[in-house]
Amino acid sequence: MNAASTTIAVVGPGAIGTTVAAVLHEIGHTPLLCGRTPHEQLTLQAADRQIIVPGPVRTDPTQINHTVDLVFFAVKATQIEAAAGWLTALCHQATVVCVLQNGVEQLDRIAPHSPCGRIVPAVVWFPAQAQPDGSVRLRGDLRLTLPDTSDSRVVAKALQDTRCAADLATNFNSLAWRKLLQNAVAGLMALTHRRSGMFVRADIAKLTLAYLRECLAVARAEGAELGDEVPQEVLDKFQASPADMGTSILTDREADRPLEWDIRNGVISRRGRAHGIPTPISDVLVSLLAAASDGPG
Repeated sequence: MNAASTTIAVVGPGAIGTTVAAVLHEIGHTPLLCGRTPHEQLTLQAADRQIIVPGPVRTDPTQINHTVDLVFFAVKATQIEAAAGWLTALCHQATVVCVLQNGVEQLDRIAPHSPCGRIVPAVVWFPAQAQPDGSVRLRGDLRLTLPDTSDSRVVAKALQDTRCAADLATNFNSLAWRKLLQNAVAGLMALTHRRSGMFVRADIAKLTLAYLRECLAVARAEGAELGDEVPQEVLDKFQASPADMGTSILTDREADRPLEWDIRNGVISRRGRAHGIPTPISDVLVSLLAAASDGPG
């Protein structure tokens, strides 16, 4: 499939979806935009320039009259069912669906809704944050990690020559679990309503390391090859981040939206039970995050 002739849609123009749409538009390959809220354009504030992606953002999948070759599916896990109609409308038999979503369960969660079955999970390394005015602020380099498959190469070709690197990894499972450890720790930010600066506290750092070691045991049981140094490396990354750096689960908490607690934190407890691994810290965090997300009260 020729990258220049590949037709592309982005479903879910939030922070991640807007970023992908912007890097494609920047090289003259503007995607079809699909989401819940109508917008005439999308705006990415990068360090070197502002990128305006022309819309409109389509909001009704029944009004789509043609399929595409590649879909970047960038909705949150809490929105999959609501957005599933886009997959039906946009996919033909050979469409590749690249899932830009947290967690390690993208295939299981998206497969029931994808008529084509050519699903590519991705590990997203995007320091992108939604802003109050609806724009997205990019605070660093962009990278996707994909499994080393023929379908992943379709995604990598589409992103070739953009500012987003696309790496094909034979150890994708390990890298996905490593990112999950980072996402799991971000749940502490949602519970405290604090940003990255909180991780310099000695008590929070101690709790974070204990939780990460618990997560690491589960990840290894799931086949991830991760060393003993990973918990400290994840903590170091949070401590080295700007003190005001947020995360998507914190943004959702501040907006009183449902949280992705199950795919980011609940998975640790669930997979731990399946392997007979105690996860006492995770079990407490999951209950608190579930209540913060879903209530009642």
